[in-house]
Amino acid sequence: MNFFKKSWKKKEATTSNQQPQQQNMQGNQPKSHDLKEVKFFNSRTNLHFSLKFISTLTDEEIIQKDVLPYLLEEWFEKIEDLNKILPVADFEISTDLSQIEQKLYNGYVLLRTEHENNSKFAFISAQQQVTRTVSAPEIEFSVIGPKEAFIESIDQNLNLIRKRLPIKELIIEEFKVGNFSKTKVALLYINGTANTENIDTLRQRLKAVDFDAISDSSFIEQILSDNHSSPFPVFLDTERPDRAAGVLSQGKAVIVVDGSPHALIGPTTLIEFFVSFEDYYINWGIATFFRLLRIFAVLFSILVTPLYVAALTYHYHLIPTNLMSTLISSRQGVPFPPILEALVLELTIELLREAGARLPTKIGQTIGIVGGIVIGTASVDAGFTSNVLLILIALAALASFTTPVYKIGNTIRILRFPFLLFAQLWGLLGIVFCFCILLTHLIRLTSLGRPYLEPLYPLRFPDLKDTIVRLGFNKQILRPLYLQTKNTFRFPPKDAKRKKDIDE
Repeated sequence: MNFFKKSWKKKEATTSNQQPQQQNMQGNQPKSHDLKEVKFFNSRTNLHFSLKFISTLTDEEIIQKDVLPYLLEEWFEKIEDLNKILPVADFEISTDLSQIEQKLYNGYVLLRTEHENNSKFAFISAQQQVTRTVSAPEIEFSVIGPKEAFIESIDQNLNLIRKRLPIKELIIEEFKVGNFSKTKVALLYINGTANTENIDTLRQRLKAVDFDAISDSSFIEQILSDNHSSPFPVFLDTERPDRAAGVLSQGKAVIVVDGSPHALIGPTTLIEFFVSFEDYYINWGIATFFRLLRIFAVLFSILVTPLYVAALTYHYHLIPTNLMSTLISSRQGVPFPPILEALVLELTIELLREAGARLPTKIGQTIGIVGGIVIGTASVDAGFTSNVLLILIALAALASFTTPVYKIGNTIRILRFPFLLFAQLWGLLGIVFCFCILLTHLIRLTSLGRPYLEPLYPLRFPDLKDTIVRLGFNKQILRPLYLQTKNTFRFPPKDAKRKKDIDE
């Protein structure tokens, strides 16, 4: 062991002394500091060999305990002898020089001997695993159900899915995406269930990705999207392994990206973004109530402020007399028109949200609570806004937090502003016109070529059993029709009549 460290240090010193001279005399490209090459000698066979590796990607302990002692002490004359002496599972002998760079930067150790220095060499797996432990979900947290979430290691994430679906039909295809990053991307689907056209589309798009560095699954989501300009996400991202396993059994595909704690699900629909996976862990009637509550909250969040502006600007005669007197008294002394008043408060809420999200957790919570109370009270006392609008905007902000998927929440936040502008221009007619534009966009939007508004458009009654409402498990015999899966039945129909639902 000491000899390994002394040789390493000696080699580093030699390299550091020679490198400036080589660069000045030959003009070679500078070498990375973590690229190491150490030479050794096997006294039993009088064989000189060298190990070359990237120190920041390899585990030094593996080299010292599982590789080097056997290379120095066992009978070792040629590369083929390594199969007998090395207790390493991932080991490869090669003559392809083009593989050297790729293997080194994947954490492998390159072994060469003096007799076969240019013709034959070996790659020994010694990757350094730097990961965090599996923790509870932070965004899709649920009171009932598993408390495991994906982490930044693709192998660990695949393990979390594999242990929930221990079947040979679960296929994992791996791709290297990114010209610089060479990020590992895994495509998961269940063979014999998933639609072949969907899988071929994803496979083709992943192979066609031409980008320099892929840092997160969000990059893949934007690149593979059917519509790059739409504010609506067409892939459902999740940090829950149980949700990923659940949609795989439905016939969908899942994309897992190395370095990202989120997996992508496709194809998906708009309704799925308002479905929490906790809905499947509770009684179907209660789950249906929560889904309806979320959808109502989203509509309320988008429309309440535009309706306030339209009513006070054009349609004040539609407001009941008692309510009108309250609005007049609350707006007494406010020097701004309703549209400007609403925009100021909406932008203030967005500033508080952004500040709370970017600051450390404890400080962000303080800014959100104290800032909202102080600014709201001060703006009413100063006469900049009415207390009625302040209450409506606070309720709208609270309603937008009911969405279980973060990215659709961002879309809802943005949608309020065009509705506000159209309400100021044409009142209720403007709101209807803006809604028609939004509906047209949603009808045209697709996810992997599948309709985004399914099962509402096109209307498919069998798929309504698990959308706005969730019926019992004994009613969910068929997989979603829009997926066009190979195996349409989730379980035999006769079992649905014979057995009661587990949550009834």
